[in-house]
Amino acid sequence: MPPQPPPIPWLAPSQCFPPASQAWDENSPAPGLLAAGGALDVDTLRQAYSHGIFPWYSEGQPTLWWSPNPRMVLDVSKFRVHPSFRKTLEKFCRTPSCEIRMDSAFEQVIQACSTSPRDGQSGTWIVPDMIAAYGKLHGAGFAHSVETWANGKLAGGLYCVALGKAVFGESMFSYSTDASKIALAALVGFCRHHGIRQIDCQQNTRHLASLGAHEISRDVFLTQVATDLVQPGPVWKFAPLYWQELLPLKATPT
Repeated sequence: MPPQPPPIPWLAPSQCFPPASQAWDENSPAPGLLAAGGALDVDTLRQAYSHGIFPWYSEGQPTLWWSPNPRMVLDVSKFRVHPSFRKTLEKFCRTPSCEIRMDSAFEQVIQACSTSPRDGQSGTWIVPDMIAAYGKLHGAGFAHSVETWANGKLAGGLYCVALGKAVFGESMFSYSTDASKIALAALVGFCRHHGIRQIDCQQNTRHLASLGAHEISRDVFLTQVATDLVQPGPVWKFAPLYWQELLPLKATPT
């Protein structure tokens, strides 16, 4: 019989998290699980992300906190723009009725993400309490949406958490083909322009791997986060010139 993992700590509101190194390992029933309970207020979420910890649970479960090892990250310098997607981006940039916006419809984005299951998973993890909590985090300036708009309508997007130059991707959605991927490409261009090195992807999925994301050890991840936290963050507003980080100059709007 395999050894049983240690009990998961139950956190009181405002209680500090245990070290990420105490999360359950790959031989446990739930690799990466660190703690349960606590609160979902702005201060707790900031503390969690600052230490490489994030909440993830389903309706009817207590708040569960995770810090997986290894960690999936997207090094923005290694983002893959496959030829077919490059054509999609070039067409998007040339079309006057298409644009990227940031933080203009955060609530719409997170609500849409809540109906889009993660790769290979049924149901949603973005329960009403999470929507409310990240709405407050957005109001405090630490959560952002990247939105793909076409013909005046929201076509897709993503939301993320940002502390200094540490960016933590959360979820994406699409109402039309490639709309979420366009938003991710826009975020990559934005990050490259502002000297942000990586986007946390939390967990390994085939889709993210196909775009250039890869796994690194939790220790390496936390070292990079600690460096990024103390750097001043950018103004979260998208400019068309950021496409130049991904596309030839001739493909960007004039």
